[in-house]
Amino acid sequence: MSDSAARVRIGILGAAQIAPQALVAPARENRDVVVAAVAARDRARATEFATKHGIPFVHDSYEALIADPELDAVYIPLPNGLHGRWTTAALIAGKHVLCEKPFAANAEEAREVARLAADSDRVVMEAFHYRYHPLTLRVEQIIASGELGRLQRVEADFCFPLPKFSDIRYDYALAGGATMDAGCYAVHMVRTFGGSTPEVVAAQAKLRDPQIDRAMTAELRFDREHTGRMRCSMWSSDLLRISVKVIGDRGELRVLNPVLPQVFHRLSVRSPGTKRVERLGRRTSYAYQLDAFVAAVLRGQPVKTTPTDAVENMAVIDAIYRAAGLPTRQPTAENGPAGDDSVPRAK
Repeated sequence: MSDSAARVRIGILGAAQIAPQALVAPARENRDVVVAAVAARDRARATEFATKHGIPFVHDSYEALIADPELDAVYIPLPNGLHGRWTTAALIAGKHVLCEKPFAANAEEAREVARLAADSDRVVMEAFHYRYHPLTLRVEQIIASGELGRLQRVEADFCFPLPKFSDIRYDYALAGGATMDAGCYAVHMVRTFGGSTPEVVAAQAKLRDPQIDRAMTAELRFDREHTGRMRCSMWSSDLLRISVKVIGDRGELRVLNPVLPQVFHRLSVRSPGTKRVERLGRRTSYAYQLDAFVAAVLRGQPVKTTPTDAVENMAVIDAIYRAAGLPTRQPTAENGPAGDDSVPRAK
């Protein structure tokens, strides 16, 4: 590396709108990181992006960026159907990978990538940034403390309005759908706070077209006999709902906005003789995520959102689609639509 052996030099695949808040801004406050390069399908767009965000080098293609020997790691904010392909390519090139959620188009592809990651010495991390924020850690502490008693039910909702139906997240060829976008968060939060990976009991979708869900609700069951529910939408009567509820036999916990707690959040706990509200700082979840990624690359520290964890999350998503009578998503074909670099919303 030309800068310093103690810094992680990262390249971005795609001039996506999520990249500035997810990587560029957090990197400015992390002395161990350099965002060193970007590539997009349109070089002019990549050049404009690099100029705006102070990125020193623009590559002509994704392949050229991945092959750059000056880069240690690759950040992948591409459309869902391309995640598995480019994570694989980056691993083969010897790069560490921070890949946006969802990790792959389906569980089978996730398993293939996870096997490759396991055979390498590279860090591969799925970008569920909420998982690294102190708010999530605090919820886990409260559940583990026994304050709520025996766990009975976990519910997670992630609903937001996306009425632009030409958006790539409604494109089946790019592995789109509400459950892939917002729902992967809801599934992940239910798994995280439920303590294991649940079975899908039933699922019901609201459709944009015969293959694409604009909303989804799924009932879940855990092996410890507690139940769960995930609900998500990109267009439904629930215009905006981002929350978690954890119910025990002695109390209840609720979280408002667990996904982007830096914007606003509220953790409320009710148990015998106690009712309180907690808030846990405004540093961004993306900054905590980048800290964890860099610590894993430079110091070998473990990450929470591993390829193995991603496989389990994708397996639940696949099961939800099957239960709802919808096809599972598929990787975008080599000669299929390339998608749009400018993913317009926070991943």
